Amino acid sequence: MWDDAFPSFLIGLREGLEAGLIVSILVATLVRADARSRLPQVWTGVLAAIALAMSFGAVLTFTAASLSATAQEAFGGTLSLIAVAFVTAMVFWMRRSARSLSGEIKEKVTSALGMGAGVLVVTSFLAVGREGLETALFLWTTAQAAGESAGPLTGAAVGLLLSAALCWGLYRRVLKINLTRFFTATGVVLIVIASGVLGYGLRDLQEGGVLPGGTAYAFDLSGSIDAGSWYGTLLQGVFNLTPAMTWLQVLGYGTYLAVVMTLFVRGARATAPKQPAADEVTSAQEVQGAPPARRRPAWVVPVAVVTVPAVMAGVAVAFGHPKSAASQTVAVSEKDCGKGFSAPKPGRQTFQMHNTGDKTSEAYLVDPATNAVYGEVEGLAPGTTRELVATVAGGTYAWRCVPSSGTAVTSKAVRVTGGGASQAVVPVSEQDLAGPLGQYKAYVDQGLATLVRQTRTLASDIKGDQLGRARADWLVAHRTYASLGAAYGTFADFDQKINGSADGLPDGVHDKGFTGFHRLEYGLWHDESATALTAPAQQLAADTAGLRKAFPRQDFAPSDLPLRAHEILENTLQFELTGDTEEGSGTNLATADANLAGTRELLTVLRPLLTSRSPHLLPTVDADITRLQQLLHAAHHGSSWTPVDRLDTTARARLDGTTGRLLEDLAPVPDLLEIRKSA
Repeated sequence: MWDDAFPSFLIGLREGLEAGLIVSILVATLVRADARSRLPQVWTGVLAAIALAMSFGAVLTFTAASLSATAQEAFGGTLSLIAVAFVTAMVFWMRRSARSLSGEIKEKVTSALGMGAGVLVVTSFLAVGREGLETALFLWTTAQAAGESAGPLTGAAVGLLLSAALCWGLYRRVLKINLTRFFTATGVVLIVIASGVLGYGLRDLQEGGVLPGGTAYAFDLSGSIDAGSWYGTLLQGVFNLTPAMTWLQVLGYGTYLAVVMTLFVRGARATAPKQPAADEVTSAQEVQGAPPARRRPAWVVPVAVVTVPAVMAGVAVAFGHPKSAASQTVAVSEKDCGKGFSAPKPGRQTFQMHNTGDKTSEAYLVDPATNAVYGEVEGLAPGTTRELVATVAGGTYAWRCVPSSGTAVTSKAVRVTGGGASQAVVPVSEQDLAGPLGQYKAYVDQGLATLVRQTRTLASDIKGDQLGRARADWLVAHRTYASLGAAYGTFADFDQKINGSADGLPDGVHDKGFTGFHRLEYGLWHDESATALTAPAQQLAADTAGLRKAFPRQDFAPSDLPLRAHEILENTLQFELTGDTEEGSGTNLATADANLAGTRELLTVLRPLLTSRSPHLLPTVDADITRLQQLLHAAHHGSSWTPVDRLDTTARARLDGTTGRLLEDLAPVPDLLEIRKSA
């Protein structure tokens, strides 16, 4: 978590020290001027600044949550660029102002003491408020980059606490810090961090469709650098450097770092003090002649200045939240489909879908002209209500209600006017998947024909007591079977006979029910005799021949194809990459490589459907597959493979991380190609 926490720790320390120094100077000046009665005015301004900063953070968070995924990327990217601008201005301003900060604040306090109480409140509010807003914005952007990690908030809290302790030490004259040097050193580090935030923001804008070049990578080192390793996590968390970056990211990162760092370092040298700067809080002078403050209830102003920003933030969140703008209750049934639906305003909307019929139903928000789906609710039981969230833009919309039995019904269409953009999924029918299914079944049938020949060769090797050759032929045949992964669900009982494990069997690997490839693997690599292995080998050859004969008559549902695109590698991560199916050969990575080849073949037949529905998906997946294949092939040495349990920690983490990333990128495939019933 420290890698995510460090940038926020630094910004919390620096901004907290800036704000704390200002407050310390204000307090010290009032104390030495014998104007302690005016201290509540300072703390009131400080509380108002804190309330404003927290309210600003809440508005950012809830505003982003009400946007579509694409809009969130664009929103986050824009704010990242704004944060970079603020941080850049802040480091330059503090470099110039560190030496004269105390004197400037004391002059403002002197003027404020001669005026009303509100002026001192405003002085402290403005002095602290800017740092608070900058901190809130920077923390929001770093938290977005860190995802669900608690690192940014933890780091900021530690930094703020440390800055408070330093300011107390300065105020009590038990600590001295050369603030010019401190702010110069932290400024250098912050410029490096800000360059990473800039790169992250540019990537968000590319993913949000605001900037081009989202697939134009300047480099892609994912195959050789593990993003999950300690150094990969550190580079990404602190500097926002990732193994794969686009040309725009690299250009923005490098240009900002070169230009801003050069200007900052030159400026720091030009303004370097000839003598140690007297920039500690302890040098404040007394201020005389302050008029007595007018008495009023002490709680009124603090409560007001804290409440107003919070109320304003609540209003902004309330009016910006989709529920208040889209609370339509829409009926779902064959008779009442779409009842209660009226043209909503553009934007992210929430609909309450209520099943008024007597059958479990599905409901889709569609474009009736193209059947494109913008949102869906499945398995809605009679009498129940569930939310459906969808982004609405200009266009025509209708509801399609699909009962578990009966005819699909489409409601009356409504027209939405306005701008914006919304993403829809073009529905897939069984007919659309018929062609890919036919191609894949032909691939499986050809693979089974090859498998039958290979298992017969394997049985012949064992019968002839050629166990060395049998080990090599076993791996060839097992890889062929593993490459047919998408058909596992249709192989029924044959899969357990051919590729079942000993898990759950009463006698484990010695159980009579333990058959197939893994039974032979155990025997071949545990020095069993050819005599003992002949019967299991012949049984395997017979089972593969039986499978090939039965396969054309087996039920292979078209809807299985999109599901298997994800499930093959899920099984690979669960079984092969953990060594769970290892029975002595040390070839789990060879099996994983065959599973990957099967996934690639499956995606080949699905490519036309996927490309028309998500043009950017397959290029990303192809790159992931290439990276994973490179990692697997690195473990292949001639005729042998590195066993999973002999991989070093880095290599194993790299394999797991790359497979996990591929699974994440494959996750949309089942939804994109889900068969949906039309009217």
